Amino acid sequence: MTPEKTFEIALDRARQRGPVSRLGLAVSGGSDSMAMLVLAADWATRAGADLRVATVDHGLRAEAADEASWVKGLCATFGVPHHTLTWAEPPSGNVQSAARTARYDLLANWARDLDLDAVAVGHTADDQAETFVMRLARGSGVDGLSAMQDDWQSQGMRWLRPILATSREELRQVLKEREIAWIEDPSNTDTRFDRVRVRKAMRDLARLGLNRDRLVGTAERMSEARIALTQAAVDAAEPCTEVVLGDVTFDAEAYTALPTETRHRLLAAAIRFVSKAAYRPRYDALKEVEMQVLEGQRRTLSGCTLHLKAGHIAIGRELNALRYVTAQPGEVWDGRWVLTGPANTLVRALGDAISDCPDWRAIGQPRGRLMTTPALFDGDRLLAAPAAGFLCDGATLTGPSKADFLKAILSH
Repeated sequence: MTPEKTFEIALDRARQRGPVSRLGLAVSGGSDSMAMLVLAADWATRAGADLRVATVDHGLRAEAADEASWVKGLCATFGVPHHTLTWAEPPSGNVQSAARTARYDLLANWARDLDLDAVAVGHTADDQAETFVMRLARGSGVDGLSAMQDDWQSQGMRWLRPILATSREELRQVLKEREIAWIEDPSNTDTRFDRVRVRKAMRDLARLGLNRDRLVGTAERMSEARIALTQAAVDAAEPCTEVVLGDVTFDAEAYTALPTETRHRLLAAAIRFVSKAAYRPRYDALKEVEMQVLEGQRRTLSGCTLHLKAGHIAIGRELNALRYVTAQPGEVWDGRWVLTGPANTLVRALGDAISDCPDWRAIGQPRGRLMTTPALFDGDRLLAAPAAGFLCDGATLTGPSKADFLKAILSH
């Protein structure tokens, strides 16, 4: 099947699940995303769809700005509007991981501002196979070894991978036939990066019969196993889980009686639900934290606090992770809450301003839990903290529920 037909089928399937009349494309200038742009432009003409393109400049290479400008020029030949999104945060720690998170955050904000239906990213069958090998080397379980999703929700946006079933060589052939160039990122040959080393090792694996198609097929079968295990986790969560002011709590006795795989699936889902993290924690870290929490220790992981008290395991938001999280009234705060109120005010975590809430003890919730809920401020003055019983005219609060958590398990 040609790349053109594969792309068309992928978009037809996506449209059966929801509208894709306004589609964003993440285009770096590499061969994969450039071919996706070409295929998308052809498809949009036939389908009457509206395209927008964004290139993320992480500021990590001096050439990045010029490359984004080059992509913009090519987009102009297709009549497609282009935007360059710049990462303003200085890199620290795991730069690749931070850059990946920033890329999706920037793209999601851009897409929401333009009221796009979805954003397409250019992952290919080769990426699928390479990711499988990388995760196998890290000792990943069923979820980590499962195939990439081709249609999913994250950061308040729908994401598509319309060229996931197409190989890199097929996509490059499309560009060669159209006489369209692409940019070679020097990091693609830098053996300091795991993916580059895996890409080189794939040649030897193919000689053993572990070629791209075989690895992709195995990942797809792991996805089928993941679906069954996820449904089992939802069934197990229903009787033993509560969501209280954004915290997920498990009945400790019921939780510890579950199979190990189910426990860890639920714990990872709770951490992602509370923190809105794009990825689940590394398995070794998750397993260690669970053991320590069940022994009575209080731990933090992925922007969450975890502790055992009064027969319940509580996974809540870490206050320090909310220090710079703000929103305007009526906007989504920390990915899960909406607090309305007067104009010219700001929503942020209640924090130490709980001391200005005279009736918070009457709510019957722990002080630390209330401190992580959203509150309305006029400068430094607390106007409202509905979760802590401190109200003002026009302030209303909606937050996450148990139904939201159960749905989140399935969506992950």
